[in-house]
Amino acid sequence: MSAVLGMVLSWLIMISAAPALPESNVDAYLCDGDPLRAQVEAGAVDAADIPNAELGTVSGAYVVLQWRGVSLQLPRTNNAGIPSFSDGRWWWQVEDPEHPSFAQRRGAIERYSCDRA
Repeated sequence: MSAVLGMVLSWLIMISAAPALPESNVDAYLCDGDPLRAQVEAGAVDAADIPNAELGTVSGAYVVLQWRGVSLQLPRTNNAGIPSFSDGRWWWQVEDPEHPSFAQRRGAIERYSCDRA
């Protein structure tokens, strides 16, 4: 019994000492009063001539949004201008870092008011 307890304690010490995932590219917002976390991930560098490549969002880039118990992974659009992300229903763009644009299409377009947290 003591050998099993020792193994369990060793395992608990190892997992508690594991480094946390970096949160440097996660931004926190309040959208319609609820917390939203946004994490932009760079994609494969395979098409340097696509608009916005110089802004760090190249082909394959995406954003992960966590909001109201839902996790969304939205691919970067090929729209010129400020990088935007959409799956056809949800849309995310950060033109103003203090007030990003967040919306979804459900028949009509619903826009959510967002502020940096």
